[in-house]
Amino acid sequence: MSKKKLSHGQLRRMRANHEKRLRRSDEQQDLPEIQDNTLGAEQAAKVISRFGQHADIETQDGLIVRCNIRRTIASLVTGDNVIVRLAHETQTSGIGGVVEAVHPRKSTLTRPDLYDGVKIIAANIDQILIVSSVLPSFTTQIIDRYLVAAEDTGIPPIIIVNKIDLLDDEQTKIVDEALQRYQNIGYPVYKVSSKTGDGVEEIQHLLENKVSIFAGQSGVGKSSLINALLPQAALVTGDVSSNSGLGQHTTTTAKLLHLPSGGDLIDSPGVREFALWHLPADRVGWCFIEFRDFIGTCKFRDCKHLDDPGCALQTAKQQGLISEDRFSNYHRIIASLDEQRHARQFRSNIND
Repeated sequence: MSKKKLSHGQLRRMRANHEKRLRRSDEQQDLPEIQDNTLGAEQAAKVISRFGQHADIETQDGLIVRCNIRRTIASLVTGDNVIVRLAHETQTSGIGGVVEAVHPRKSTLTRPDLYDGVKIIAANIDQILIVSSVLPSFTTQIIDRYLVAAEDTGIPPIIIVNKIDLLDDEQTKIVDEALQRYQNIGYPVYKVSSKTGDGVEEIQHLLENKVSIFAGQSGVGKSSLINALLPQAALVTGDVSSNSGLGQHTTTTAKLLHLPSGGDLIDSPGVREFALWHLPADRVGWCFIEFRDFIGTCKFRDCKHLDDPGCALQTAKQQGLISEDRFSNYHRIIASLDEQRHARQFRSNIND
């Protein structure tokens, strides 16, 4: 019996992943070698950005150097505290040292990837600033996805709504009512406009002496907001596509930026949707913080929190202790988990 033919899309993805593996192999083989006798003493540094098999690190003296990464280092991301040895003379390749070791991380922000599993985006973060926007449309679904991801990491989240200058009075009322629901359960909420400068000073104070990361979909204005906070960053910004209504990806790799206040800001790659397929359903429920007092108190242990008799979450919603909006978003996330896992399994089968 003949095997089923692969579609053009499947063949294209297979070729792309094959070429990706070859490039990784070539990068590892072609790394410029630096002899140990040309390196100085070990010293502390921080990873500013990671580029394939290289990393830009900053020493305690403020010197930024592009370094090779020892093959014994399994993972290295922006924000990592490391031990480096700098070369006495920068190589013709532009490599000026070697990252020798990585200190234990106090926190990590991860993002699921359909091809590579759960990937660490950045490390040693004090707070996550979840940036939403009123363009192309304000939605709490995306905010709740990011809140689940933040709660799973244990890094405190802060909600920021950008582009408020585009709201009329009626839209402002709708957005304010939605944001009040988050404030009622303890989340800090800020409204800003990177264009007019409204609310930017509040965000500046919020970032003082902390390591912060901006997370949000493409097109919500993360880069524009960072430019407003730190004009010397001169980040490239992208407009929302008039055809798709989606933002254009303007950041390709996470980068750590220093703020005049003494804090650090990590600008991370944008994503169109924060997938959560790596989380079991009960963990997603726990990440809705107002659910925690009721989880485990339903009549049946396998309660799906839908039409199940004796559901504690349904009762809490009816009593106004859980908002209808958040409860609906929870079920949307749960419904999407199997679909996302299926997509990952499909792509994994193609790659095998």
